[in-house]
Amino acid sequence: MKYQIIPVTPFQQNCSLIWCDETKAAAVVDPGGDMDRILAEVDKLGVKLEKILLTHGHIDHVGAAKELADHAGIPIIGPHKADSFWLDNLPEQSKHFGFAHSEPFAPTQYLASGDTVTLGSLTLEVLHCPGHTPGHIVFFSATSRTVWVGDVLFHGSIGRTDFPQSNHQDLIDSITKNLWPLGRDVEFVPGHGPISTLGTERDQNPFVADQLFS
Repeated sequence: MKYQIIPVTPFQQNCSLIWCDETKAAAVVDPGGDMDRILAEVDKLGVKLEKILLTHGHIDHVGAAKELADHAGIPIIGPHKADSFWLDNLPEQSKHFGFAHSEPFAPTQYLASGDTVTLGSLTLEVLHCPGHTPGHIVFFSATSRTVWVGDVLFHGSIGRTDFPQSNHQDLIDSITKNLWPLGRDVEFVPGHGPISTLGTERDQNPFVADQLFS
């Protein structure tokens, strides 16, 4: 498996292009905007875009999803159905955050813990990690030891929980009970900022380090 981070939107959201090195089958994780930039990277890398994967329903992660799906004729997979109200609310999100107008949409398929997404010879495991939003999910590649965590966890920080239906304790539980068991060596790609490892955050993150719960 290979991936390329493509920063998009004024929020510099880490949209990721993931692809199977054997088949060149590719997926875009969280296309928040700048569709032309995403497509230019697809062309540059010579991969075949087959799916759009969404971690949650905030506009900086989904703003270009419908446009890209329609343009490329590909399905939108995820997030969990508990985030449907965020997708229904995209016009209001557009106004509130100063983004270009975005129409509501429903994904081709909602996801839940235990589901898997295939991409060529790759398999991504789905974990439901609520807290930042109620329907937030993450995508984990056990073979490459990489997880795409959206806005659940960041290098040195955690996701905001001051949005409608956010829940701080749910977020802490998602990190400590769902992410930590994946392994200290696992590298994670956050929705914003630099990549890190789960072990680094268990040691140093001021919000969820192990020492806070001992």
